[in-house]
Amino acid sequence: MIRSGELAAAAGVNPQTLRYYERRGLLPSPDRSLGGHRLYPPDTVTLLRVIKTAQRLGFTLDEVGAMTEGGLRSRAADKLAAVEARIAGLRAIADTLREAVAAGCDDLDSCAADDRCPLPF
Repeated sequence: MIRSGELAAAAGVNPQTLRYYERRGLLPSPDRSLGGHRLYPPDTVTLLRVIKTAQRLGFTLDEVGAMTEGGLRSRAADKLAAVEARIAGLRAIADTLREAVAAGCDDLDSCAADDRCPLPF
């Protein structure tokens, strides 16, 4: 069994994160030492790394919690679709800004009056 400080260090998280994840139901309630210290199984390090990786991939903690129930593939596909839609939107914004820079748009009033202005006024 690993004490909470050791677990937090091994997983690269803050000790308060352990208690937060425990309250959220992402981590099982740990055993306690005679002195009251939280004691976790060694495989909790892997679980914490999975949670942090899922967060880096854009999943919320609610979504991470739901993943323990199965359906990872469909949840990942849904998240991928949302990310790709966001990327498409950002590309459209970048394209419009490139066109505005190339058109020489320097202030909104004159640009709005110019038919060549790519900005959607």
